Amino acid sequence: MKYLVFSAVCTSLAALAACGNGKSEPIEASHLEKTDGAVEISADGDFATNLQAALIEAQPGTTIRMPEGVFSLETGLSLDVDKVTLVGAGQDKTILDFTSQTGAGEGLLVTSDDVILTDFAIQNTKGDGIKSKGADRIIYRYLTVEWTGGPDEKNGAYGVYPVESDDVLIENVTVRGASDAGIYVGQSNNIIVRNSVAEYNVAGIEIENSIAADVYGNIARHNAGGILVFDLPDLPQVGGHSTRIYDNQIVANNTRNFAPAGNIVASVPSGTGLMIMANENVHVFDNTFTDNRSAHVLLAAYPEEVKDDRYNPLPRDIVVRDNSYSGGGNDPQGILQPLAMAVGGTLPQIVADGVTSWANNSEIPNLVIAEESSVGYLDLGIGRYPVDPMQVAPSTTRPKSDPVDEPAPVLLPQDKK
Repeated sequence: MKYLVFSAVCTSLAALAACGNGKSEPIEASHLEKTDGAVEISADGDFATNLQAALIEAQPGTTIRMPEGVFSLETGLSLDVDKVTLVGAGQDKTILDFTSQTGAGEGLLVTSDDVILTDFAIQNTKGDGIKSKGADRIIYRYLTVEWTGGPDEKNGAYGVYPVESDDVLIENVTVRGASDAGIYVGQSNNIIVRNSVAEYNVAGIEIENSIAADVYGNIARHNAGGILVFDLPDLPQVGGHSTRIYDNQIVANNTRNFAPAGNIVASVPSGTGLMIMANENVHVFDNTFTDNRSAHVLLAAYPEEVKDDRYNPLPRDIVVRDNSYSGGGNDPQGILQPLAMAVGGTLPQIVADGVTSWANNSEIPNLVIAEESSVGYLDLGIGRYPVDPMQVAPSTTRPKSDPVDEPAPVLLPQDKK
């Protein structure tokens, strides 16, 4: 695998050199100045070629420093060396601009362990901003990933995108404009997402098919959906569970849903604060929900036909408690619009779809709604998908439930706090 990655990178380097100065030239070591054990990338010369060369030639333990400035890149970067730190001069000072990127790849792909990415920005990638795959103990810190033209279905799908990894730390990250999810963690275990801002994405923060995640101290605002906790069928890891969503500000997530047609997030109603779909043991507490026009909290089953025998499409053992709510529910969108019309046009703070059956199975999900009596709840009474309007039976009665133990805090070996 590493040989294949190296070969692909070499091909990219040749293309970069040709684009940069009209001819292909070998990379000279003198282009890279080493200071205090770190590799310093000069702002002069062919920045993109020099940076990729440093990523290829790095040894475990290397720090690669990028200077202040805005640097145009036409080809994505890749890193496949363990224990490398890539650092800029600040997330508003070192900007890697991929506006002229050829192809549809990510801006930076990481496939190695114990990597730290910090203090730089990535803009306008054709594909994902930063993707890491199989990269254990990775740290995303003080980064900005954005599409500067605003919400657009042609923007890259994901801003920060770790998948198939253990021990993921994302903190002090800002993501704007992703056509799927700004901060997305998928098929991973032991995750912390904290103190970050996700705005003007389709989904602000998404935890998908993952186990043991803490999402706290974040601001999710002006997305179509603020925070999503999903589990989907037909993926290598199915059965996401044990997520805590707490101390977040989930505000005015009323941007139109601009996901390309066919994406699962295209079905998320604009104006959704938090959506939990087909996941288990999710605890939502001490958050502030403000002015999410469809519903602050939406609990839903996976709506499509399921052929994966490992998969349960219902949300189970969900706890919603001690949150603060204001505004919202006054302009439901998407599938919620006709359902809201059936109950007077507005929706309360917490809405469950009421699905209890799929295929030949049935189950009453254990939903613990432990909010003050002033917090409204609505079970739409759908029963099963696809929706049969004649069978819909809404109810405002909170469900009977059994206590659910809260998952233990996530502890990461690379987290020094």
